[in-house]
Amino acid sequence: MSGVKNKVLILFAHPSVNRSEINWPLFRSCQGIEGVTTVDLYHEYPTFRINIDKEQQRLREHDIVVFMFPMYWYSTPAILKEWQDLVLEYGFAYGSEGTALQGKKFLCVLSAGGPASAYCEQGFNHYTIRELLHPLEQTAVLTGMHYLAPYALFGARTAAEEKRLGKHIAGWQRLLLALRDDRIDFEQAGEVAKLNDHLDSLITEEPA
Repeated sequence: MSGVKNKVLILFAHPSVNRSEINWPLFRSCQGIEGVTTVDLYHEYPTFRINIDKEQQRLREHDIVVFMFPMYWYSTPAILKEWQDLVLEYGFAYGSEGTALQGKKFLCVLSAGGPASAYCEQGFNHYTIRELLHPLEQTAVLTGMHYLAPYALFGARTAAEEKRLGKHIAGWQRLLLALRDDRIDFEQAGEVAKLNDHLDSLITEEPA
């Protein structure tokens, strides 16, 4: 694969894609990109009978793992939690012999219904997006993965009508290609609050 240095696995979770104005178009924009594997978990496992061996093999074969989802009740949709519970087994993902994920990168690409101002100590939700994702960040730490800040869209309910979606998708495609091609400052990407605000400083552009 020319130019591909990191294989990217995108695990998409949305229980009603026919009503998705943000995440489904974002997921569709990733399909067909060289070096990027896209998995619609609700479509693949409509009865939640997750194929553990298949999912673990997918993880082994990729360098960067992405959870893509709308934030539901300050967490992921149910199938992503089920996926974590079943796939990230002792002896595979953690424990003295559970080293399969060590050194891989992990990040969340998500949407939130409320405005950005609601996600802070003084705001309606009291915590930042990064703080609300601490369980996933600690999962990355436990499994030896390098956790990157989230790529997030706030005010998702009105983003399409306010014509903010196109810019958001373009930013994600730019970031996705930089992740794949190893043109990103991974250390800095792990330290910022969210990736959206720092793409220019994080990404090394391809030579003209």
